[in-house]
Amino acid sequence: VQLVESGGGSVQSGGSLILSCVVSGYYYSSVCMGWFRQAPGKVREGVANIDNDGFASYADSVKGRFTISQDNAKNTLYLQMNSLKPEDTAMYYCAAGHIFNLVAGDYGNWGQGTQVTVSS
Repeated sequence: VQLVESGGGSVQSGGSLILSCVVSGYYYSSVCMGWFRQAPGKVREGVANIDNDGFASYADSVKGRFTISQDNAKNTLYLQMNSLKPEDTAMYYCAAGHIFNLVAGDYGNWGQGTQVTVSS
């Protein structure tokens, strides 16, 4: 099982980024996928997740600004991030699990992360 994120970078407040996560090694559509983030000195927090039917949920802090989606044919997970704020600065990780929630401990497979930095 391998998850590889890409798409991070540095943007100004109000800008947008699209993160991607390519999943390989098992049948992608059989699991729940999620995006998490971790800022220095803070615990890893759930951002958004999506099940194999396309049902998604979001952390309150990103609702209305971020959109999670998936392309099962490409085994790829996306996170569209709009109206970015400095407090969104963190390392972003994609993860695969079998429980539909935003609890990091319930996800067993993780990517290496991609850094997102938002300047004011």
